[in-house]
Amino acid sequence: MPDTPETENPETDTAAERRPGGREQAGRSGLLGSFDPVAATEKRKARIRDEIARNRRGEYSVPTWALALALAGVVGVWLLVLFVL
Repeated sequence: MPDTPETENPETDTAAERRPGGREQAGRSGLLGSFDPVAATEKRKARIRDEIARNRRGEYSVPTWALALALAGVVGVWLLVLFVL
């Protein structure tokens, strides 16, 4: 049996022991990452800021729901013209 310290054995290590400080931290990478309302709000604000910046550069795209609505309207008008008029 080799002489290795107990902390190098991956079967006995836990995520908390490998982390600096030795305990779980709440936040984006911790256990409460998806439940942290402050982090979720900041992430949403960052996504909105990024989208506004993309739109200002001209990289905007039409949402899928708007394209589907336009297609349904065109098909509806086409059917109306064919069968009613």
